[in-house]
This record gives sequence, structure tokens and C-alpha cells, in this order.
Amino acid sequence: MGDYHFVYKDLEGASTQWDDIQRKLGNLPAKPPAFKPPPFTPASDHQPKDQTWLDSKTSEELEDLEDDLDDDRFLQEYRKKRLAEMQEAAKVLRFGSVIPISGSDFIREVSQAPSDVWVVVVLYKEGIPECGLLLQSIEELAVRYPATKFVKIISTDCIPNYPDRNVPTLLVYNNGAVKGNYVGLHSFGRRCTPEGVALVLCQSDPVLNDGHNRNEHSREAVIEGVRKRFLEKVVADHEEGDDEYSSD
Repeated sequence: MGDYHFVYKDLEGASTQWDDIQRKLGNLPAKPPAFKPPPFTPASDHQPKDQTWLDSKTSEELEDLEDDLDDDRFLQEYRKKRLAEMQEAAKVLRFGSVIPISGSDFIREVSQAPSDVWVVVVLYKEGIPECGLLLQSIEELAVRYPATKFVKIISTDCIPNYPDRNVPTLLVYNNGAVKGNYVGLHSFGRRCTPEGVALVLCQSDPVLNDGHNRNEHSREAVIEGVRKRFLEKVVADHEEGDDEYSSD
């Protein structure tokens, strides 16, 4: 009958009484230390809540974070600040074009406009060249100054029997009151340009606003910008004239 040996394998790191005796006699090497895994640390997806981390969040994400972290005062205060900045930016981009209105829209769109919004109303008639010239300048100013509201309305829809000889007419409103009244294209100089119209509108009031300045600062910024563009145009026209002269 064969000689069979059965070797019992215990759990890794465990030791039998026989193994302990053999180690004492020096027949087996010292027992290796039992495996001990490192302490468990749950993974965290949250980055430190510094300014950069919060700046990357949208308003919806900030609302979700506030729901999860109601006790985080810093986050709540920062969210309020961000929402205020977003609302202010939305105000700047509120307009940016000339809005056509009818007579029934006038009170809502012009007279009842917010007190911090200046409204420029163009009374015009289709087919009259002077109206087209003024509207070209107004459309450019509407893009340049998106915090100012520009509307246009057919003259007789606004004022019944308004004489065609008086168009185009520009009305300026603020806080429900008329602040300016400019009748005819000649009100804006010999050549109707966006720069000339802007200077007339901002003679005494901060009518035009790009959204980055307020009140008197906006008026000063408009005047300074108009002067700069005027000088650039004069220089460009002069250089163009020199090029034509040299080519002859």
C-alpha cells in the first residue's frame, strides 16, 4: 500500500499548532506578518470650494449645491453674488436691436419701461429716404448700446395725422416722461451718421448706455467713444485720399 501524505492548507496568514512547534525548533522560517489592507478612504468628487471652483458652476449647479450644503454660508453668499452678476449681464443684453411696435404697444413698451432704461423712439414712414438714413444710424447705435431700448413706429400709428414733413422724428423717454424731441433729419447735422446722432442724444442726458457704465459715466463714455471713432474715420478718409492722389 502506497505512502500517502495529506497536507492541510489553512487560511493565508493562519498558523497551526504543529507549525508553531516547528518554528520554535528552527525547522520553519519565522511566520510572515498577516496581511493588513490600508485603511479605507472613500473617494471624493468634491474639489476645494474656492473661487475658481465656484466660477465654473452654472446657476442651476449652484442651486443644486445649495440644496446639498444648506449649512455652507460661503456657498450661499457666493451663489447670491453670482446670480446678481448674471442678472446684471442679462440686463446688458436685454435689447441690442431696433424693436418695431404698433400704437397699442406704445404704453407698455415706452411709457411703462423700467425707470433705469432710456427709450429712443423713431417715428418714420416707409418710402421716405430721410427715414431710411436715420434708421441706418439708429440700427448701428442699437447694437453698440444694448442697454438702451430702441423702438420704431409708423408716425401716424403713434400720432394720428402726424405730418410727413416732420419725419423722421426722434423721441427720448425715461421714467415715463419725454426727455428729448428731435424733428427732422437736419437735427443731426448735415450728414446723418451714428456718431452725429449719438452726440445729439447725449448732449445733456445719459441716453446711450453700453451696459458697462451708469448715468453720467455712460454719457461721458459715449462722447469719448464718438470722438475717438470720428478721429479714426477722418484719418482713414485722409489716408484713402492720399492713396488716390499718389496713384494718379
